[in-house]
Amino acid sequence: MNIDEIVRILRKEARNNNTPVVELIEERSHDAFKVLASTILSARTKDETTMNASRRLFESVKNPENLAELSLKQIEELIYPVGFYRNKAKFLKKLPLYLGNGVPDTMDELVKIPGVGRKTANIVLSIAFNKKVIAVDTHVHRITNRWGLAMTKTPLETEQALMKKLPEKYWNEINYLLVSFGQNTCTPISPKCSKCLIYNYCMRVGVKKHR
Repeated sequence: MNIDEIVRILRKEARNNNTPVVELIEERSHDAFKVLASTILSARTKDETTMNASRRLFESVKNPENLAELSLKQIEELIYPVGFYRNKAKFLKKLPLYLGNGVPDTMDELVKIPGVGRKTANIVLSIAFNKKVIAVDTHVHRITNRWGLAMTKTPLETEQALMKKLPEKYWNEINYLLVSFGQNTCTPISPKCSKCLIYNYCMRVGVKKHR
């Protein structure tokens, strides 16, 4: 599998797709607090909805201290209609308790924060702190298994497999590249194989129906 060529194609596709996640990453990349809060909001939520909710939130909230000044109801109203917005509002309300010394820059400390799992932590470490990690969400897990690159059953197994097979220089960007690709071409159901520019590199593992 020619990883270098695949990444080159995916980069071009991401620019052409103008996927909201790419814009969101660029907007938040220099502020660890905003990266963390936006990523918490993004779980099980469309990128466009996440982006709009993040913008509303950050008009009122510039730092964790501002969150502490808002009521739970006010946070809910700012982030609605992201998925599970009531739970996410509770997570955000608790953030100041965990960020007294700033956003942590280690996996062990990040996953202690309510609402932060391994994927969210890796996104924060990658985008905010430029650490060499691989954030595996449903898109990364699904697509790399379709390629035949991962051949795994869980996101954690996929992360471990990719750390062995994917050149480190691509670790930080593979998540947003595959999110864009997964939303627009390599969709969960009936992927658009007829328009896929990396069709010849893909084993199409588990693909029973495609367009």
